[in-house]
Amino acid sequence: MPETFLGDLAEVKLFDILKPLFIDKRTGKILIRGEERGELYLELGNITHAKTDNSVGEFAFSTLMGVKAGKASFEPDEVPSERTISILTEQLILNWSSQKQWNKIKEVVPSANAIFRALPQENPESISLTGEQWNVSALCNGMKTVSEICEALKWDEFKTSKTIFQLVQLGLLERGEDRKPIKKKLISNGFFHTVETELKKVIGPMAPFVISDKLSDMGATKDSFAQDQISPFVQALSEEISDDYMKKEFLRAMTDYLLTDRKAN
Repeated sequence: MPETFLGDLAEVKLFDILKPLFIDKRTGKILIRGEERGELYLELGNITHAKTDNSVGEFAFSTLMGVKAGKASFEPDEVPSERTISILTEQLILNWSSQKQWNKIKEVVPSANAIFRALPQENPESISLTGEQWNVSALCNGMKTVSEICEALKWDEFKTSKTIFQLVQLGLLERGEDRKPIKKKLISNGFFHTVETELKKVIGPMAPFVISDKLSDMGATKDSFAQDQISPFVQALSEEISDDYMKKEFLRAMTDYLLTDRKAN
């Protein structure tokens, strides 16, 4: 069958192009032609093969998901001659999302040689941290490097850097030469559970991936999400709902939750 043009990757992300194909459980080949050339194969909505000129499998998938210029098209009912991706598509996307998160962390914690120190707090007794965050905070004394903190805690660099990233976002740590924003008022613990539950009602199992994608777009994480980010975040999620009635229902449900949560706190 002839191929169908899906979109210009300079205008729309490949992830947004793939979502309806996942939801509709499509089978076929997605062709990427641009700064990077490659192919993705779907079988009943699951990605089973990916390749570029220089790679195959999960690495090729991650490479193609990062393409920002080019054309995407779809050839329905095409099946791969080999299958280089064996994990579930949900896990594949979560792995890719984790890599995106790591890239965001590296913007704040650029290397294992970076040094962080505590910022003075007006009301230290009001600070609520996890045990892991307290451990890292205590070691960020303006002298120890990230690498030395890893060694002291017996953690890997990702876990240590992620925790430092969270503390910087909370306004509790800074790099020696950079001032970071003051601590923001964070959301309640039930927000993301509620937003995922309500979004699943209207777009199904793709909801967690859409949430992760929108968080990445905002440069935010669930652990450091501030109240002033709620409105643009919920609005961005609602734009993923094509049915106007279901969109209104989602926005109504989230408004009701936020009003109830605000009264409780």
